[in-house]
Amino acid sequence: MEQAVQIFGALLVLAAFVATQTGFRDARSYPSLVLNLVGSGILAVLAAADRQWGFLLLEGVWAMVSLWSLAARLRSGESAPGARSTGAGVAVTAPDRREP
Repeated sequence: MEQAVQIFGALLVLAAFVATQTGFRDARSYPSLVLNLVGSGILAVLAAADRQWGFLLLEGVWAMVSLWSLAARLRSGESAPGARSTGAGVAVTAPDRREP
């Protein structure tokens, strides 16, 4: 069962990574931050239980940075990266226009 939970946590972190690397999501987006926070949090708890100190350091810091970034976004009230206000309290997100 622990292996299944560990794989689930890893898949969450990997989903966020793939989404940002392929341009599907911005690394600062709420979904990316939440996936990183939950996935790395799961892995950090499992690493602590198994006394895997190096893995705990990696995943613990990953979770703390994700939490810090998420809290900063929530405090600032910032909408999605690339979004602009329509003046009616609605944010419109511009498509990602990266150069090839």
